[in-house]
This record gives sequence, C-alpha cells and structure tokens, in this order.
Amino acid sequence: MLLPPVIFEDDTLVAFDKPSGLPVAPDRRDKGHANLMELVRARLGPGVANVHRLDADTSGLLLCAKTRPALDFLSGQFQAKTVEKIYHALAVGHPPLDAYTVDFVLKEDEAAPGRMCVVKKHGLAAVTEVRVLERFGRFTDLECRPLTGRMHQIRVHLAASGTPILNDPVYGDATQLLLSDLKRGYKGRADERPLLARLALHAAQLTFTHPRTRERVTLTAPLPNDYAVALKYLRKFATDAGGGRHLKSHAPRQSG
Repeated sequence: MLLPPVIFEDDTLVAFDKPSGLPVAPDRRDKGHANLMELVRARLGPGVANVHRLDADTSGLLLCAKTRPALDFLSGQFQAKTVEKIYHALAVGHPPLDAYTVDFVLKEDEAAPGRMCVVKKHGLAAVTEVRVLERFGRFTDLECRPLTGRMHQIRVHLAASGTPILNDPVYGDATQLLLSDLKRGYKGRADERPLLARLALHAAQLTFTHPRTRERVTLTAPLPNDYAVALKYLRKFATDAGGGRHLKSHAPRQSG
C-alpha cells in the first residue's frame, strides 16, 4: 500500500494528506487492517511519530515528527492549544446563524465505549467555532475551528447542535446525498450511489510553530475529490431541488 500524498517534509517533520478510511494507528479490534503509522515507519524509519490523531474516517492533514525534540516541541503546542486547526464539514440541516460557537461539555459514553456524549457537568470542556461557508437546501458546508482537542469533538458538537455531519455512522442520521434528489428528471435511481459515501469531515489546515526555525507555518490539504464533486453538484443543482437558496456566507463571526 502506498503512502498518502506528502503535503510538506523537511528534516524535522512530515505532513500527510490522509485519506478517509485509513486509521492513523493500529485498531485494537482489527489488528490486521492497514494503518498510516505502520506504512510511515516502514518507509521512513521507526523514529517517526504522529503528533496528533484523526478519526479513521476523517480525511486530511496528519502531522508527524521525525525526531524526539521535534515531537516534544510540536506535541507541546497541541497541549497548549496554540495550534490553529481548520476542518471542513458537510452537515445535514440549517444552522440558524452564519457564525457561532459551540461549547458543550463532553465525556465518554459509559454505555457505549468509544463514543462521546454531551453532559452538563463532570466532563471535559470543549469549544468549537463554526462558520457557514455555503448553504444548499438541506445541506450546509461548514468551517469548524476546534479550540480544544477532544475525541470526536466536531462530530458531537455539530450533531448536538442539530446539524450532524453527513454520513456520520455514530452521531448522524440516515440522510444520503443523492444526485436524484437534486437534479430534476434524473434517470438511473435503481443503481444510484451517493455523491459522497463517507464521513464528510476533512482536516483542511494546520498552523503551528516550526520546531527548528521557530516561525509560524500553515499547511493546507485540498478537499478530496469526492467532497469537491459533491459540492460541485450541490452548487449546480441545489437551487432547483426545492430545498432552499444556494448562497455563500460572508457574515462576521459571532457567538451563539
């Protein structure tokens, strides 16, 4: 199996554009499944370590350190919350505001290990800034900036706000993005496949301080082809789907 595309590499770090479906680390429940770090260490050596994690079904930027000092320096920034993270999410529903902040407290669901839930107390503080990029009838393209790094944070926050991420098998619903629902007179429903068939969450950008130069660096992973194609068809046909007006949002940020 080939390594994912490299976004950036030097003598201290390497950043990959991880595809959806590839776990970062070995899965305890499926040890035979390929994972990113085994591929990376087989090609680049055993000293390479991931600085942070992404869900297996989330695509996008994954940052790795090549040396122990670089790992310590970069990990410290994630712990200190000085790394700026931007995700794109295609959600089902209509946020009432064009920019808002979600600060629901989270904890692991005792009845379902591996799943997070919203609680009023005795949990972990979690904050996500959300901005509407475009609205398409039943769907909304969102920019999400998590200010904390809790497991499944964006997925839980959006679901609890009434706009679950499309194709989220844990926190979402059964909604599918089908061309037949957007395009009038569409033929071929019998063997139709969704325009986007995996978790519609993409880690698009990281900004951090470089461990050697001490300069701020911004790395960007382009939208995956399936996500970009879904947006293309939404832009083209959502206005005709009877589900609302397609518009771009340029509203200033606000809390809500």
